[in-house]
Amino acid sequence: MEILQNSIDFLLSLGAAIFVPIIIIIAGLIVRMKVKDAISSGITLGVAFSGMTMLISYMSEAITPAAQSMVETIGVNLPITDGGWTTMSTISWSWPWAFLMFPLVIGINVLLIILKQTNTFNADLWNVWGKIFTAVAVYYITNSVAFAFVIAGIQAIFELKSADFHQHRIEKMTGIPGVTVTHKMVFLAAPMYPVDWLLRKIPALNKSFNAADLRDRIGIFAENHILGFILGIVFGLLARFDVAQTLTLAIQAATALTLFPVISKYFMQALEPISAAVSDFMRKRFGDRQLFVGLDWPFLGGSNEIWLAVIWTVPVTLLFSFILPGNGILPFAGIINIAIAVPAYFACRGNIIRMLITCTVFVPVFLYVGTAFAPFMTELANSTQAVTLNPGQLISNSSIDGPVFTYAFSHFMKVTEGNWLPLAIMIVWIVCFVFYARSLVKEQREDAAALVTAAAE
Repeated sequence: MEILQNSIDFLLSLGAAIFVPIIIIIAGLIVRMKVKDAISSGITLGVAFSGMTMLISYMSEAITPAAQSMVETIGVNLPITDGGWTTMSTISWSWPWAFLMFPLVIGINVLLIILKQTNTFNADLWNVWGKIFTAVAVYYITNSVAFAFVIAGIQAIFELKSADFHQHRIEKMTGIPGVTVTHKMVFLAAPMYPVDWLLRKIPALNKSFNAADLRDRIGIFAENHILGFILGIVFGLLARFDVAQTLTLAIQAATALTLFPVISKYFMQALEPISAAVSDFMRKRFGDRQLFVGLDWPFLGGSNEIWLAVIWTVPVTLLFSFILPGNGILPFAGIINIAIAVPAYFACRGNIIRMLITCTVFVPVFLYVGTAFAPFMTELANSTQAVTLNPGQLISNSSIDGPVFTYAFSHFMKVTEGNWLPLAIMIVWIVCFVFYARSLVKEQREDAAALVTAAAE
């Protein structure tokens, strides 16, 4: 058991940029890719992950001081430290039963593929900590390890089903075939769906308005470098930076928005060969059945709409953290909130205006869930010494992935204490998921029918 734990700890210490490419190389060899092609795809994917991580860190380091300055100007005092996802991952892995999550997740994936209940092969095993995070919450509420793993297993099933439903839209929006997203952050697209449905009832908002449309309408001002520069100037002014600091921030924002699409091309370069190999392998053995490769979100990084939404939510999140009654978390480490922008991108089909409105509506959810998770994440951190905290200090995350799902499914047993809210939220999320999944399936069928009609003509 100790050998298994040490092996898992070693693999996780390598980071996603190494761990995920190793999985991809192994998968490529299993589906009979040439060794040199499998290694090339894996290394290219590692380069893409590293490049995206560097850019996000660069962007965070540029924007966080501006956010800090805004907070100091207003003078608020919120007691919960925002540790971001990296701290939450570290704390989650410190749970004594965490290492058992790997065989559970892999076993569920293999079983569902054999039973033809999913067409997704989840290569994003590095993010298994997301299941552990949910399990930790369940354990601290119910004191049952078995029940914690049951809920984590349910989450793994939903991740695979969500990946299946999203694959067609992902391919249509990104142009990358045979891949999908197995990260639980996309769970938020389900409750976002009814909000977007309502917004689409407004004639002015029921039109295509993605980054390309924005570029067509305002020309050079929608180019990545110009748009990033303008946004940097705005942030500098809000933070009351001097001229030099404001211009520096503007160039940094322009640099980040310019390079994101460049890095995303390497994801496509890495994933197309493995996608083709997996598809060919499946056709030879299972007829027309196609297997999709499930990954983390970064291959979507070339979508400018996501970054516009991310930047928009920074001041919105700070504003809400100041004025929301009951919020106790000061957003910093999670201020670059990918977990709100990616699901909004899917739910709103890349419509920038609807994305910004939807993100604004859901920002409070992240703050309230981050506040709710602080007590037991702090308790686990202190009991395992995974993170050193000062006496009385609380820690959480202002950008917990899939906050509605994570809160509802980890807290619904609070009903035994008379708290019916988590159970009610869980039912609402499931209903939203069903209707959202139906809309995704309908879209896929309509597009397939349109292709058949076009071919016949």
